[in-house]
Amino acid sequence: MSKSSPPISASRQNLRRLANIRYIALGGQILALYYFTQVFPLGLPIGVISALVIGFAIVNVLTQWRSHWATAISEKEFGAHLLVDISSLTVLLYFSGGATNPFISYYLVPISIAAISLPMAMTWGITGLSILAYSILLIYYQPFTQLTPHHDSSGFNLHILGMWINFALSAGLITYFVVRMAAALRAQEAELNAQQEEQMQDEQLLAIATLAAGAAHELGTPLNTMKLLIDNLAEEVTDPHQQQDMATLNQQIARCRKTLQSLVNAASIIEEGSSPMAVTTYVEGLLDNWMLIRPDIKPRINIDSDVPNIDACFHPVIQQSLLNLLNNAADASPQQLEIDIHWDQSSLYIDIRDHGPGLSPGQLEKMGKPIPSDKPGGLGLGLFLTHSSLNRHGGQVSLLNADGGGLLTAVTLPLNTADRL
Repeated sequence: MSKSSPPISASRQNLRRLANIRYIALGGQILALYYFTQVFPLGLPIGVISALVIGFAIVNVLTQWRSHWATAISEKEFGAHLLVDISSLTVLLYFSGGATNPFISYYLVPISIAAISLPMAMTWGITGLSILAYSILLIYYQPFTQLTPHHDSSGFNLHILGMWINFALSAGLITYFVVRMAAALRAQEAELNAQQEEQMQDEQLLAIATLAAGAAHELGTPLNTMKLLIDNLAEEVTDPHQQQDMATLNQQIARCRKTLQSLVNAASIIEEGSSPMAVTTYVEGLLDNWMLIRPDIKPRINIDSDVPNIDACFHPVIQQSLLNLLNNAADASPQQLEIDIHWDQSSLYIDIRDHGPGLSPGQLEKMGKPIPSDKPGGLGLGLFLTHSSLNRHGGQVSLLNADGGGLLTAVTLPLNTADRL
C-alpha cells in the first residue's frame, strides 16, 4: 500500500503561491516593457529596467527553489519575501514614472497577501512600508511627460494626490478588515478541528461503552453460576481456612454483581438526575469504598477540616474515575501513598502523591489518549476514560512527575448544586 505524502505547511504553500503570483507579474512587466519600447515608446531606460526584471526573475526562481527545502518556513521569512516584492516594485517604479505610473497600485497585492497570511503586527508593518514607498515616489522618480496628468501650475497635482489618498485608504481598509476575516477563519478552523477531535473521542467512548454493556449482559449468567457453586461448596467445607476462602470468594462475587448492577442504575440516574448529597459524605464514602477494594493499602489521608458544609450532585461515572486514579497510585506505590482533599464553595480538590516510577516523557505527551499500559493485564484505557469522563463534567486532571520521584495527580472537580446532565 502506498504511503500518502505528508501535509504541506501553510507557510510553504503561501510561498509557492507567491512565486506563482510573481511569475504573473513578471509576464505583465515584460509585456509592458515591450509595448512601451517598441509600440509606444516612452523613452524608458531599457537597460536598467531589463536588468531589474531579470534580477527579479532570478530571485523568484530561488524563492520557488526555497519552497521545496526541508527547512521550515517561518512567518518572518515569508514576510521578508513580501518586503523583497515591495523593494523591487519601488525601484522599478522609480525608473518608470514613480507615482504617476498606473501600476503604482500593485502595492496592494503584497498588502493583501500579508493581511491573509501574517499576524496583524507584521501586516501593519508591511502596510506602513508600502505607504512610505508610495509617498517617496510622489517626490523622487524619473518623470515621463506621457504619464504625467494635466494640471495647472497654481497648486499641487490633485490627480497624483487623489491617487495617493485612494491608495492609503485602500491599504488601510484591506489591512483592517482582511486581517480580521483571516483571523476569524483561522479561529473557525481551530474550532472545527477541536470538534472533530472531540467527536473522535466520543466515538471511542461509545465503542467502549457498547463493549461494556455487552460484557455486563454476558457476565450476569456466569456470576450467578459461580455463586451457586460456591454456596454449595461452602455447605460441604468444614475446614476453617477453606470456609474463610469461600467467604472471600462470596464477597468478591457480590462486589462484581454490585458493579454490574451500577451500570444498569447509571442510566436511570442520568435520565432522572442525581440528588444532592453532602460533599463530606461523598468523599468519605469514596474512600471507604476504595479501602474496601484495596485492603492491602495503608495510605496517609488528609481531609482539610476547614471546609464548608455544602451539598453537591455527583454523576456516577465520577466515582469510578476517581477510583481509577486511586488504584493507579496504589499500584505504583503500595507502601507509600499520600492523599490530600479539600474543597470550597465551587470546587473539590484531590491531590494524590505516590512514590512509584512516574511517567515517561512519551506517556506525558500522550496523556488523555489510549496508551499501552505497563501494568500486568492493563488495557491502557483507564487514564483515557478517566480524563474523558472528568472533562465532560467540567473537571480537570493533571499528572506531573514529582520532585524526588513518583507522580502527583491533581484533580479539580466543580461542585454543582444541581446536576447539569
